[in-house]
Amino acid sequence: MLDLLLDPSFAASVPRFVTPILLAALGGALCERAGVFNIALEGFLLTGAFAAVLGAYFSGSPYLGALAAMAAGMALGLVFAEFNLRRGGDSIVVSIAINLLAAGLTTFLLRAIFDVTGAFSDPAIAGFGTVRLPFIEAVPGLGPILSGQSVLFYISVACVPLLHLFLARHRLGLRIRAAGENAEALRAGGVNPRGVQLLALVACGALCGLGGAQLSIANVNLFVENMSAGRGWIAVVAVLLTGGRPWPLFFIALLFGAVDSLSFRVQGLGLAQQFTDMMPYLATLIVLVTLSWWRAKRAKGDAS
Repeated sequence: MLDLLLDPSFAASVPRFVTPILLAALGGALCERAGVFNIALEGFLLTGAFAAVLGAYFSGSPYLGALAAMAAGMALGLVFAEFNLRRGGDSIVVSIAINLLAAGLTTFLLRAIFDVTGAFSDPAIAGFGTVRLPFIEAVPGLGPILSGQSVLFYISVACVPLLHLFLARHRLGLRIRAAGENAEALRAGGVNPRGVQLLALVACGALCGLGGAQLSIANVNLFVENMSAGRGWIAVVAVLLTGGRPWPLFFIALLFGAVDSLSFRVQGLGLAQQFTDMMPYLATLIVLVTLSWWRAKRAKGDAS
């Protein structure tokens, strides 16, 4: 096991697993700060993954595929807003409905458009290549990790400080925070909180769509039914653990992404596939229990 952790190829693979989780979690963070309880990130990711393959296949460009993924995620964000914000539907019910809709719709469209079941792979699917950073590539240790990744990885990392500054300094970012913390004060200032929450949902869909594009046209060049494989749920946990704060969220996503990457590599040790499949979720439970214990201990210390 130690050999796997010290293997340079393991470290180089971690960003590919971190990127979809991080992008989805950043989108979820916007909803969290805007006061929208959105646990439909799994459905957003899956729809984005399918739309990316669809767009890249018919256009021949991975960038148009990524734009298609963003558009699909934004469309789901509008669906969420319609039933939750406008019609007053329960956010949990709406989220579960969107997750089920995404699973069923992508399976149906896979058969209707490509006439295949299970998976679609074709040389015509234009995938993202790797980006070489000559100056960083020469740095021992960090070079192989930070260089040679897809452009979506660098976008996801850049989004962390940008989102932090956006929520801390930008007028719209402050309004998003106000919508989640004190909607009445925002309304008293002449701003409709629902309009702000709508923008947060649409932006969330765009980020999740990019995360789906990383899964289908950056990590691989194909679409597999339910290929999000619970990463959206892991992103939800990351958002809940950090309260939607970008920097803590980045490190939580990094941890989950590393465990997700490790789960694929330990299959070579002869462990049962069922165990390796559950490793990311086991790590999630351990983090949840540890954080709950720490918070309870701190609350007990404050009370005494």
